[in-house]
Amino acid sequence: MSSPVSPDVPPVPRLVRRDAGRVIGGVAGGVADHLGVDAFRVRVVFVVLAALAGAGVLAYGLLWFFCPQGDDTQPPAPGERRQALGLAVLALVAMTVVGFAASGTPAAYLVPFVFVMVGAGLVWREFDSPATGQRSTALTWTRLAGGAILVVGGLAVIVVAGRRNYGGLSTTLLAVAATLIGVVLLTVPLWMRLWRALNEERAARIRNAEREEIASHLHDSVLQTLALIQKQAAKPEEVARLARSQERELRGWLFGDVAQRGTSLSASIREVGAEVEDAYGIEVEVVTVGDLRPDEGHRATSGGEVRRWPALVGATREALVNAAKHSGERSVDVYLEVGDEEVEVFVRDRGVGFDRDGVDPDRQGLARSIKSRMERAGGQARIDSTPGRGTNIRLIMPRPAAHTESQAARLDDTGVAVPADESIEQGRPR
Repeated sequence: MSSPVSPDVPPVPRLVRRDAGRVIGGVAGGVADHLGVDAFRVRVVFVVLAALAGAGVLAYGLLWFFCPQGDDTQPPAPGERRQALGLAVLALVAMTVVGFAASGTPAAYLVPFVFVMVGAGLVWREFDSPATGQRSTALTWTRLAGGAILVVGGLAVIVVAGRRNYGGLSTTLLAVAATLIGVVLLTVPLWMRLWRALNEERAARIRNAEREEIASHLHDSVLQTLALIQKQAAKPEEVARLARSQERELRGWLFGDVAQRGTSLSASIREVGAEVEDAYGIEVEVVTVGDLRPDEGHRATSGGEVRRWPALVGATREALVNAAKHSGERSVDVYLEVGDEEVEVFVRDRGVGFDRDGVDPDRQGLARSIKSRMERAGGQARIDSTPGRGTNIRLIMPRPAAHTESQAARLDDTGVAVPADESIEQGRPR
């Protein structure tokens, strides 16, 4: 019995403040849009929280500060605006009454504090509006001046009231603290706008730099290759070679596959495959499992030191060249597997193949260029070919004796480490 298909759940909107649809700061409307509820319910919750030691006012201010502004264009209805302003007044009254009744704080402190918050809200709202930087009307300046007067006047009343209860140094500290608080409340919106403008400018500069880099790369590579393909339209093999070369280059640029020969064995094998592709116009599919540095170990001989991995890379190239010249196939598969004890490379084509016993003595290229090269470096080559069924060349190179399991961390094709004892067989030729 098949399980019922669940309906598609719509994505949850991002938490942003309303822009055109705001009444004060757009916080309640943004939270309502995010939760999928009516804005009136959210405003009521803020009113209730405001009565709890001003928690609602604090939460509203923090959300106003940290939530980004949305891009809505629907202004609030007149009834919704009156409702929201009424709830805001109710929140201030509830906070004042509950604070006076619960804590016994004198009204000489609570009432000026409410005026300070109202003034700060006016200043924040005007500076938070995108239109403030584009136009400055008389109403805008009136609101800013009124908000500043409320903040300064409220703090001054608090300082004067505090002078009656405290004297000397305490009064001075209270005045300094009130001045700092007033400066912060009046200038925070300016710093917020400056910070957002700098972030937007930085993001735009990064986007422009990325676009210029992409455009430059596409012009220097893809567009040039397309122009060459148009000129070589009558030569399908040349068109295929150009397309494969451009695909390989673009894939490496997009996915960050920038390892160079000499730093990565798999990169060396891929580079050899690319060279043979370009030189002989065939398609070389390279699959690698694991990786190591080509300078991991050497093998000492009477004639000096023979590097293991350059010998393996050279033998792989010769096997590819042999397949390109004699197999008659347009594609060759290469599979590299880095094990804990040895490294194997398989080069396989499905071409005409050959009879090893019937090869003329003067045509021993495989024996000299591949087998001898591998044996001098301490490895071996096994050639399996059947007429009409293609050729499979297996190159085996042991890893240095000093290599331990702790040094055998392997990398997959994307550069992600995998356990050394993990066996990956799905890409291995049979």
